[in-house]
Amino acid sequence: MTQGQETATAPFQPPAAQGSVTGRAVRGLLRFGRRKPLGAFGGLVVIILVITAILAPMIAPHAPNTQSAQIIESPSSEHAFGTDRYGRDVLSRTLYGARISLWVGIVSLTIGVGAGTVLALLSGYLGGIVDTVIQRIMDSILAFPWLVLALAIVSVLGNTLTNVMIAIGILFVPNTARVVRSAVLTIREEAYVDAARVIGCTDWRIMFRHILPNVMAPIIVLVTVGLGSAIIVEASLSFLGLGTPAPAASWGRDLAESRAYWYNDSHLFWPPTIAISLAVFGFNLLGDALRDELDPRLRGR
Repeated sequence: MTQGQETATAPFQPPAAQGSVTGRAVRGLLRFGRRKPLGAFGGLVVIILVITAILAPMIAPHAPNTQSAQIIESPSSEHAFGTDRYGRDVLSRTLYGARISLWVGIVSLTIGVGAGTVLALLSGYLGGIVDTVIQRIMDSILAFPWLVLALAIVSVLGNTLTNVMIAIGILFVPNTARVVRSAVLTIREEAYVDAARVIGCTDWRIMFRHILPNVMAPIIVLVTVGLGSAIIVEASLSFLGLGTPAPAASWGRDLAESRAYWYNDSHLFWPPTIAISLAVFGFNLLGDALRDELDPRLRGR
């Protein structure tokens, strides 16, 4: 090394980040739990429901459709929740029922909220005759009671799990379109939307690149609360015999089959009833808390 030549320096080391991503996420969850304890409890119920649905084949003591000679048996060491009239283990069917409920809820919400969001973007951004036609169609769908409409759709399409999810998804389109449209009407007047028009962005790019990300808060709340409603609709259809086809484990169908044994064998009635109640309760609490957190007008209340 010649005189005056600088000595080699150590490689540049960036400053340490303010905690890892996992640490920040944990702290955020803890703050959320302190501010919204009921919402945190609802989130815990939802997490338990999801884990139960995923691990049902591992934690269920029996296959959900396995029949035995022990018909309408009271709770015992072999069958913790007893058996139904076909000799099937009630606990196993309750655990597997969580899979059906979550799967139907997720797929139907994807259909309903996805279609409703697209219609809301078209209606709110384009306005004019497009807005009028879309909103009148939404009004027509809302004119029917939700259960009657779902029964009619399933009756026409056929009693399959796919058709049940389509029917439930259609129920969520009008409400999603109305809620998201109101947010789009506000966002489309922002300066950055005008700037996107000036530089030549197409309407499709403006709607899906500039407006859609800014209306995600109400969409997240709609999905969270809607999952609880989807579980109720699926259970109602199954209770009436037009939901999840037999012999698949369904809380609504198991509840319907337990009606005749309510007085003498109530152990058949309570597991699906409590499962439906806890699932809907958890999603509603979580959805309300997320609404308060994502809406600046409600955050300080």
